Amino acid sequence: MEKNEIVCGLDIGTTKIAAIVGKLDEYGNLNIVGVGNHPSQGLRRGVVVNIEKTVESIRQAIEQAELTSGHKITKVYAGIAGDHIRSFNSKGVIAVSGKDRVITEKDVMRVINAAQAIALPMDREILHVLPQEYTVDNQDGINNPIGMAGVRLEAEVHIITAAVASARNIINCIDQAGYEVADIVLEPYASSLSVLHEDERDLGVAIIDIGGGTTDIAMFFDGSIRHTKVLGIGGEHVTSDLAQGLRTSRDQAEDIKKKYGLAMQSLLNGDELIKVPGVAGRPPREISRSVIAAIVEPRMEEIFQLALRQMEKSDVFDSLGAGVVLTGGSSLIEGAADLAERIMGIPVEVGIPRVSGGLVETVRSPIYATGVGLIYYALKHGQSKTKFPRKNGFAQLLQRLKDIVDEFFG
Repeated sequence: MEKNEIVCGLDIGTTKIAAIVGKLDEYGNLNIVGVGNHPSQGLRRGVVVNIEKTVESIRQAIEQAELTSGHKITKVYAGIAGDHIRSFNSKGVIAVSGKDRVITEKDVMRVINAAQAIALPMDREILHVLPQEYTVDNQDGINNPIGMAGVRLEAEVHIITAAVASARNIINCIDQAGYEVADIVLEPYASSLSVLHEDERDLGVAIIDIGGGTTDIAMFFDGSIRHTKVLGIGGEHVTSDLAQGLRTSRDQAEDIKKKYGLAMQSLLNGDELIKVPGVAGRPPREISRSVIAAIVEPRMEEIFQLALRQMEKSDVFDSLGAGVVLTGGSSLIEGAADLAERIMGIPVEVGIPRVSGGLVETVRSPIYATGVGLIYYALKHGQSKTKFPRKNGFAQLLQRLKDIVDEFFG
């Protein structure tokens, strides 16, 4: 990514689509110069269910970002989530073939290729191959083996896959909206780039992104990603509970959740009465805020318990020295971090995207963590190609491997 080059991150969520436009200033700092938002009307749990509505929502969000930034957008880095995402760890082993047995970039590409040489169902495609560490002969824990001498090279990687149909539907929607897809990125991975610090990744940290239709988890240790998971539950379920419990519309329930939602009843100081609009012309009613908390807390508790259950499946759960970082719209519900900390027994805080200039105050919110993270991803992958090309072949595989090597050693 060159200085002053315009990049657009497109967060395609279940409840909203956010387009964030950024560029590097003369000092190499990220400035946000445009923001566009539009309600997401064609997705369910991160998956496209209505092409036409999704295309229109994408177009509206990007056009708003173009208007605020004063720049024409031609291509975007798009986020992807949904409970179709699957991930696992894999290992590859090769014999070093370079001159004097010195490991070269070609050897790294070969060992990564060996690590991802696995049988996948026809309906799945690799989204990311993220190296964790390398072993040269019997020396493990190596981050960059290029230039080292050895006979045997091993690589441990984290592989993230997506349903081909779901990913291509997102690409098709962006194409039909009139924009090019530069790359597709797993949303919790993108969010981690904007809210996590390097020392947190080294010490051990988990990011939990509570979106509208999904809750996305990514766990890091020793500087590398170790575990990812997407759960088919999110803030929309809290809104639905409120709409049913308060007998009001979903739009009104969403507004009440944002303004008066409380994740822990024990945090309520005194009580206050909230006016709830009626439906179908019925008069509004007054309810206690404690009633809202009694509806919100059980669902938020369920989300955190499901997240904890998934995190405990990882062998790095006991090594999360930096605790948990929450992002996503529902992380803004009052008391969410306190509830998560009570359930998980480790420190929890709400993550804020790191930006240096431009529309700083606008995007310094966990709801923009993914959009800003997609721009940070573009800083490392300016020339990468989409992982779901319309045609398959050796050239695309080779390009993907080069992108992986460039990401970590470029």
